[in-house]
Amino acid sequence: MTLTTAAAPPFKITVQPSGRSFEASAGEAILAAGIRQGVGLPYGCKDGACGSCKCKMLEGRVAHGPHQSKALSAEEEAAGLVLTCCGVPLTDVVLESRQVTDESAFPIKRMPARVASLAKVSHDVMVVRLQLPANDAMRYHAGQYVEFLLRDGARRSYSMANAPHTAGGQPGAVPPVGPSVELHIRHMPGGKFTDHVFGAMKEKEILRIEGPYGSFFLREDSDKPIVLLASGTGFAPIKAVIEQLQFKAITRPATVYWGGRRPADLYMDGWLREKLAEMPNLRYVPVVSNALPEDNWTGRTGFVHRAVLEDLPDLSGHQVYACGAPIVVDSARADYSAQAGLPPEEFFADAFTSEADKAQP
Repeated sequence: MTLTTAAAPPFKITVQPSGRSFEASAGEAILAAGIRQGVGLPYGCKDGACGSCKCKMLEGRVAHGPHQSKALSAEEEAAGLVLTCCGVPLTDVVLESRQVTDESAFPIKRMPARVASLAKVSHDVMVVRLQLPANDAMRYHAGQYVEFLLRDGARRSYSMANAPHTAGGQPGAVPPVGPSVELHIRHMPGGKFTDHVFGAMKEKEILRIEGPYGSFFLREDSDKPIVLLASGTGFAPIKAVIEQLQFKAITRPATVYWGGRRPADLYMDGWLREKLAEMPNLRYVPVVSNALPEDNWTGRTGFVHRAVLEDLPDLSGHQVYACGAPIVVDSARADYSAQAGLPPEEFFADAFTSEADKAQP
């Protein structure tokens, strides 16, 4: 997003403690400028709704575009916190962000994608596999997302549910076979895009996508035990991270907490249980919040983020990767630090903000 500012020259944005810097053009949001120049600032929705890009401004002045108060409150803004996704610099700016990494910023590409397969895995979840061009590889981290570019200019974001090594692709084949990415799409009745996915979408349909986006991916430079927290289709990027752990032979203990309203919402429960047999350091705790008698559910109940606290009252030595509904991610972020001693910089999140979420004040 852009704002019109009085000053014309570009402003210098410096990120501490890394010391990396880049320039933002007049009216350009800090995050957009960073992405354009390959600086891996943390972010999620890019729309001022999730708060994943929030960081401390050490010097300078910023004007914020429209955003939700839960992403950045007036009190936080007064205390010097900024949202880089909608913050436009009015001067040179110095930020504090400890998640900047050189290798995190793969080039963002726009490309056609062909629907290779559609599989309905629950009453409201479709697994869509997209084949990408064989001659234009998209590099990405397990956990990142792509955006669909709709004909009216709207965008819809979905995490890639497969790790890069599983994307495949055979550029030398005849005809060439492109890599493929897997997406888990939940039906939002009345949703412009998901109504199409669950109604008229057919195999071989051509769509346009752009990516990769997002700073949600496994930090492989740590040896801390991992909590992988998912609600609903927030399991998609968690699945990609699990595949990455297995592929890289990473043996850090990892526990998946996957929550749904009813057992059927854990739509890849079987896949995950198969992984347990292959990965001795992986644990799985399914949690259901609204089971009905006919479900015959005998497992954990309640809110999935609370199940983590019940099992792990001390998270001071862990990393947490959380993905799913904003209420789950936001509650986990707050409670894990306040109640279990999780260092805030060890909480990595990707909140699934729907168009309805973004419309809220």
